Amino acid sequence: MSAPDSTEQPLLVVIDPVARRVDGESVRIARDVLCGGAVAKICFPEGPQDVERALARRGRRRPVVIGDDRALLRVVHLLHQRRDLPEVPVSLVPVGALPAVSLARALGVPLGTVAASRAVLDGAERRLDALVDDAGGVVLGGLWIPGPGGLNRTPEATAAAEPNGSPETGIADVADVTEVTASEGGVGDHQSWWSPAARTARSALTLLTGPAARHQLPSCTRLRVEADGVLLVDLDEPVARVALCAVDGQAEVTVHTHSAELPSVARATRVSISGPSFHYRADNVLTGPVRTRTWSVREGAWRLVLPRG
Repeated sequence: MSAPDSTEQPLLVVIDPVARRVDGESVRIARDVLCGGAVAKICFPEGPQDVERALARRGRRRPVVIGDDRALLRVVHLLHQRRDLPEVPVSLVPVGALPAVSLARALGVPLGTVAASRAVLDGAERRLDALVDDAGGVVLGGLWIPGPGGLNRTPEATAAAEPNGSPETGIADVADVTEVTASEGGVGDHQSWWSPAARTARSALTLLTGPAARHQLPSCTRLRVEADGVLLVDLDEPVARVALCAVDGQAEVTVHTHSAELPSVARATRVSISGPSFHYRADNVLTGPVRTRTWSVREGAWRLVLPRG
């Protein structure tokens, strides 16, 4: 459901340092379009602390992120920590190539600089669900847990998993999302960015995992998965993959095992996963190892400005 427009509010434009380094020309174009259409304060943060200070002093300005998925996630997490996330509309102008902006694409944000900037000025807010974990994390698109053979960790992915890793580390080791088509539940190039196929987090999870991740299941791992206290799989049954996303106000968990031809799917408000140390990818960011984690769905947890229609 659409939220009231906020296009008349002044803007706080947060320009990620990685975006300035990767594609300075796109950053310049986005800044010119935004400043030409609204009263905007430009912020050039050098690190997360600068972003946090800018958000704390934003006043009535609504945040606009110029950068990749990581820059968006950083702002969302900071707003969540400040308990401002449900009431503050967020906008994004993606800068970077796939897969660094695959979450933006999955959420329905145009990847073109001018189109995304115009959407910031002329778009409409939409309330979207999210998953919040017991460690304070927020998942916008979806998460999945591969077995030990499914991580293929690169140095970049390892840095992304470290709690004190560089905020400028890009997303690595992600399936090619450009191959996803509308028939697979994704968004084809011929479709509008806010087409029906792109409206659910399930579609976002499909885009983020990509065809290779869906069709080449990794090695087995042992996990205990519970949905609202109901046991879906226990440690004695090897798991190939677990996927989780927020759909229509509920958490949808999909469990692939090698003993069953089809995955089991359940809906719940709270999903707990535990077992030997495991890693998981949330919005394409590698996290872990952890021994247990619980996610709860938050309906209408955040507001994203997207193109109209």
